[in-house]
Amino acid sequence: MSKVTFNNKNNPFFKSLKEKVDKYFTDKNIHTAGNRRLYLKSAFQVSLAIVTYVILVFFTPSIPISILLCCLLGINLGVIGFNVMHEGGHNSFSRHKWLNVLSGHFLNLMGGNIHFWKLKHNINHHTYTNIEGMDSDIDIQPFMRLHDNQPRYWFHKFQHVYWVFLYGISYFVWVFYEDYVKYFTRRVSKNSEARDMSLREHFIFWITKIVYVTLYLVLPIMFVGLLDAIIGYGIIVFSCGLSISIVFQLAHVVEATDFPLPTHDSNKIETEWAIHQINTTANFATKNPVICWLLGGLNFQVEHHLFPKISHVHYPQISLLVKETCDEFNIDYLEYPTLTKAFYSHLNHIKRLGQTA
Repeated sequence: MSKVTFNNKNNPFFKSLKEKVDKYFTDKNIHTAGNRRLYLKSAFQVSLAIVTYVILVFFTPSIPISILLCCLLGINLGVIGFNVMHEGGHNSFSRHKWLNVLSGHFLNLMGGNIHFWKLKHNINHHTYTNIEGMDSDIDIQPFMRLHDNQPRYWFHKFQHVYWVFLYGISYFVWVFYEDYVKYFTRRVSKNSEARDMSLREHFIFWITKIVYVTLYLVLPIMFVGLLDAIIGYGIIVFSCGLSISIVFQLAHVVEATDFPLPTHDSNKIETEWAIHQINTTANFATKNPVICWLLGGLNFQVEHHLFPKISHVHYPQISLLVKETCDEFNIDYLEYPTLTKAFYSHLNHIKRLGQTA
């Protein structure tokens, strides 16, 4: 597939919106990156994960408590991904480059690879959101059908049931399969260009993979035994994968979002890039302080896709400007008031896709 382009000749919507956002930061005299509130929250989340890990491995409690702590650790790792790694990967965690690099590499400590993530997420997903063949985040074929342009198979009729299993194992597959496919093929998606890695990135890839296996498998097996360690690790990665997958799906794979196709002759999307982002993205539970704290602003997904280099701590105020500009240009701003309503919309969406061709 040749490169998809957008109708960005004039960009009237985004120009107007960006002027308002730039003025907001100028008038307030604040930086677009994270602040002390983000640093304190991140320090607490990382410390909690370390404490939980130490308790599980070196002070192994009873089985019921261990299962609960494994679930909490898995969710906590997802929360660190949302708040620390994700911000660092977008260079929005701090105004200091070294701190962004450090926070981004938390993904490597969680088993992933920040180099591949930046190519897959920052370039493919953020540029070509919900475009088949370009956004690999919606390519779970043949296991799930996420939009009308994907082929339907008989087992998709049950995808609104078995999604729990697939989402749950997604992080394990990411760490132990997808990263290695990217490494050896040098491609982050089927239609992306092959890219060479520097010697430094090769070194980081293998060293951090070894560190991850040592921390999450070798040491637990040594201290708690083979079976208990494998079961505990399975609970952790399942909880983490389920958390990450649900957050992504509620932001892009719901009844209200679009999955546009580029024109056949020019391979072009006939809207400007910013409007495409709004049409393919939905917010949810933005008034819920607990959800906002846990998800690192990813429930403000519209604002994040429009301004990925701005820290999520600013999204509540920026969302007011986005809504105002959408009203001026008569553009639908997609938002679900609660996480529950967004979740049901996702289930209804995949159920319909599984039953109709």
